[in-house]
This record gives sequence, C-alpha cells and structure tokens, in this order.
Amino acid sequence: MTIVLDGPTSLNSLTPQALDGFDAALDAAEGDRSLRAVVVTGAGQRAFCVGMDIDFLGTCFDDPQGTFLPFLRRYHAVLARIEDLGVPVVARVNGLARAGGFELILACDLVVAADEAKVGDIHVDFGVPPGGGSTQRAPRKLGDQRAKALLLTPLWLDGPKMVEWGVALASVPLADLDGEVEKWLGSLRGRSRPALAVTKRLMNATRTLTVEEGLRYERDLFSLLHEEVGEVAEGYRAFVEKREPVWGDVDVRRLG
Repeated sequence: MTIVLDGPTSLNSLTPQALDGFDAALDAAEGDRSLRAVVVTGAGQRAFCVGMDIDFLGTCFDDPQGTFLPFLRRYHAVLARIEDLGVPVVARVNGLARAGGFELILACDLVVAADEAKVGDIHVDFGVPPGGGSTQRAPRKLGDQRAKALLLTPLWLDGPKMVEWGVALASVPLADLDGEVEKWLGSLRGRSRPALAVTKRLMNATRTLTVEEGLRYERDLFSLLHEEVGEVAEGYRAFVEKREPVWGDVDVRRLG
C-alpha cells in the first residue's frame, strides 16, 4: 500500500483533509492482513511534504485554541498510528520536506531518499518551536547535537547527508528512487506479519522502558506468541522441511 500526499500545487502540504486521508488509509492498512509494508510519499517530483498549508496556517494563528492546537493534537495521533502500525512504514522522500514533513519522516520506520531531496525543520526560522514531535523524535534518532543543529539552525540536508546523519537508510538519484524503495519492500514480502508487528512494537518500547523492563517485555511477548499464535514454529518447520513458509495473518495487537 502507498499513501500519497496528493497536493503537488501546494507542495503536498498538510491540511485537515490530508489528515482525513491519512486516517482512512491507516484504517485500511490495519484491516489488510496481507500487507507487509506501507509506503508514504508525496505526489510529483518537487516535494515530499512541506508541512502545514500556508493558508490554513493563517487560520491557525488567528485561532490557536480552536484550530491550531486541535490540528496539532490530531497530527500527533496520526504520527503515533504510523509508529504503532503492525508493519514497517517506509518514507519515500522524493523532494522537499520541511517542518511537519520532516516530522512525518521521523515517525516512519525506514526512510529512502532521493539524492536531490532537501530536508529541514525550519520552525525556529519563523519564530515558533516545533509542534509535531521533532523535539522528541529527532534527538532519539539522530543524537543530541545533530538534532539541535537541525532544529535550532537554518540547516538543510540533501539525500546523502540524510544517510550520513541517520535520518535516512538509503539515498539514490531521483530516477532510481522507486527501484530502491522496491528493493526494501521486496525484502519484507513473504515475512510473518505477527513477527514483524511484535518486533516493531518491542523496538518502539525502548522509548519508554529501561533495558531491564524492555528485556522483560520481550520475554513476555515471546511467550505470548508461543501460546497464542500457531504459526510461531512455521519458519523452523519450513527450514527443516526445505520449503517456503506459509504464514498466517493473526492480529497480534491484543497481545501484551
């Protein structure tokens, strides 16, 4: 499944309608047990997502309590859904990404960028702090100093620099971007969805758990899988029997 921010004339900016589309697409992804990954990208070749729509942003500044803060709360909820989705979410960064677009990238599991991409935060450039989670996600993903450099200074990263700084997994020329994304998607096809979902959940838990708590949580979920998911031994059996595994589609969101 591919989720496309489809507003090329506005550089794929964020609006309430865009969040409606995100929620609907994530609902579909959660219900499609055949999925093993979701791709998020922007329409066209100029931009991935430039953050909030400039006209809507004016309305937000006119009505912070009634419009701006509710929108930010909803955007936080969408980004949390991306992080909690039971399959990896791959950001296909095809061009300009700033502010809320950069924050969207940070919420994705894997990031593949065009060399020509241009990514920055820029909130402070406009006299406001970030509001879509970059102050919390960037230090965890990039380290303290690099995160501060991106959030506090007018710094931009191209695709290769995104890889160097840990924002992206890979960077290729724009003409090769789809092929690079497909390479990673291909590596996820044919894998156990319950195993993907539980592994992603355990890794995300490192944000809030100590090492000791995380290790206990890993043991607990490992045990629950063996008790409640019949396919846990399928990979072993398939290897021994020299055949391809046949995975089920058990929903493991209820576990743990």
